[in-house]
Amino acid sequence: CHNEAANLHETVAALRALDYPDFENLLIDDGSTDATPTMIDHYAREDSRIRAVHLARNQGKAVGLNTAAALARHDYFLCIDGDSLVDPHSLRWMMRQMLTSPRVGAVSGNPRIRTRSTLLGRIQVGEFSSIIGPIKRAQRTYGKMFTVSGVMVCFRRAALHDAGYWNPDALTEDIDVSWRLQLRHWDVRFEPAAMCWILMPETFRGLWRQRLRWSMGGTQVLFGQQGLFGRW
Repeated sequence: CHNEAANLHETVAALRALDYPDFENLLIDDGSTDATPTMIDHYAREDSRIRAVHLARNQGKAVGLNTAAALARHDYFLCIDGDSLVDPHSLRWMMRQMLTSPRVGAVSGNPRIRTRSTLLGRIQVGEFSSIIGPIKRAQRTYGKMFTVSGVMVCFRRAALHDAGYWNPDALTEDIDVSWRLQLRHWDVRFEPAAMCWILMPETFRGLWRQRLRWSMGGTQVLFGQQGLFGRW
């Protein structure tokens, strides 16, 4: 979480409501300058399943995820953004995929847009519902996915360790780790029943900057993996 005070209460409430027998919540304060650190400490005192971790300065999502992975007590990680609202049953659906095969290294969730106050927001609702989901289904038909959804994805610790965890230098850590896992022969899957609701930009400037970063991150991975298209 970096300066997520406006959204944190809803996010934590959704995490605490997960229908799963045994889990812990690690809330990583990535050098926030708003009320986020205070809120995280309050949640940790209130619920023994919540652990508060504070980074001294803002270092980005990859560093936050690597920190959480080093501190986590369990062998499976459900990674979300600071404004993602997870469905109560999402973790059971994702773990069902994980337990199906020891080769499954990551399972991508199914994000849905909850910012619908503008026309641009409503257009993105249609985009995610009718385009992104079918694209991930199509990619699964030949066994490879371009990227997991960074706003909600479940990882196996052993797979992440094999791939070298998250790269702090990657523009889009979710695309980068998806490709490195599959290059190490781990299976990456899509679980449409594992839902979460996310915030998206509702201005053309914000949307342009987001999509430009996604595009640059994908291009960075393509050029960074030598001989990628020479082997299946």
